[in-house]
Amino acid sequence: MAPAALDAEEPRALALDAADPLSACRDAFLIPPHGTGEQAYFCGNSLGLQPRAARAALDAELDQWATRAVEGHFEGMHPWLDVQDELQQMLAPIVGAAPADVVVMNALSVNLQLLLSSFYRPHGARRAILIEQGAFPSDHHVAVSHLAWRGLGEDALIEVAPDAQGLFATAAFAEVFARQGDRIALALLPGVQYRNGQVFDVAALTELAHRHGAMVCFDLAHAVGNVPLRLADWNVDCAAWCSYKYLNGGPGAPGGVFVHAHHAQRPRLAGWWGHAQATRFQMAAEFVPEQGARGWQLSNPPILAMAPLHASLAPFANIGMPTLRARALRLTGYLDELLCTHAANIIEILTPGDESQRGCQLSLRVRAGREAGRSLFAHLIAHGVIGDWREPDVIRLAPVPLYNRHTDCLRAVRAILDWTRGARG
Repeated sequence: MAPAALDAEEPRALALDAADPLSACRDAFLIPPHGTGEQAYFCGNSLGLQPRAARAALDAELDQWATRAVEGHFEGMHPWLDVQDELQQMLAPIVGAAPADVVVMNALSVNLQLLLSSFYRPHGARRAILIEQGAFPSDHHVAVSHLAWRGLGEDALIEVAPDAQGLFATAAFAEVFARQGDRIALALLPGVQYRNGQVFDVAALTELAHRHGAMVCFDLAHAVGNVPLRLADWNVDCAAWCSYKYLNGGPGAPGGVFVHAHHAQRPRLAGWWGHAQATRFQMAAEFVPEQGARGWQLSNPPILAMAPLHASLAPFANIGMPTLRARALRLTGYLDELLCTHAANIIEILTPGDESQRGCQLSLRVRAGREAGRSLFAHLIAHGVIGDWREPDVIRLAPVPLYNRHTDCLRAVRAILDWTRGARG
């Protein structure tokens, strides 16, 4: 049995859920089963849950294909030729941009490669790419591959180290720019650091890079749909994200790209779907780019993959990021409170305590070491508390505001305390 102090939390958790009008949003998602009940699913920072509306959206496109075939590009309620129109309208407020500055296309790493082909333009002594130390492997791969493509070695990769607590201070980036700013052509940085869950100061980092003559590209995989963004106002040069985490677009869902309006004429790798739609089917050899971010497209959009994304973006349009952010802070704050009150001797929280520096995710380390951490993680999974493990020793739990509850947070902490008694017994 859970300790009496934690048992006493249940009425409070139930009351918090009952008083929160967004608790009803959970009904719009399919919660995976566990035994005779449901999982406590904290893995939306890796793969969001399936919206109930996704199947109908996909079926509608299958019907369009079945009944109209090629004419589906031009006919029906949602002609495929215009598939970007509504998606751009729905995405723009999530990232803080004009609709023309965003586009849905490809997967995240592909989009980062495409963006760097435009925005990483080494010249003279300015040849280096700056990233954070311990960046997500794909970001590191992208940066190193672009250096190699230009005949440069990893000595042109500048990595900014975290502090003793594993966090990345904006001041540390400022110090590196002050010493090596004349070498840096581009900074490739996260909006939210994947391992520790820290929200980066996108506005300050963008201003810092520009002050030293560098471009900046953000990987927003863990930020989009999680924290409020104002990419246009912050003067971000470009950004890319995936759509299968907090946006719930489905496994491998097409990602998104932001290109600031003042880069509309920037050179890019070209493909025929990036050609201006008005003259695309004239089949001319000369490339005339589509306006805005659409000009970075290469190929036909994957209609069947985009249908669930259309369904998944609807709640964001209906609720809005400020309201979702407020609930995320309540849920994450509650989980933080429970862990600090009942499991501080077991768990170290790596994510900043300052709520302005974190999103939905709390990154946890078991104080007893890596093997104990693996044991706890297996225990959580076996008891239907689904987070994920990131090497070398981090358990990530993300209370997502669209479908998690305070009672899920309570269940997770109960499972941690149950494991402790089992490990000791």
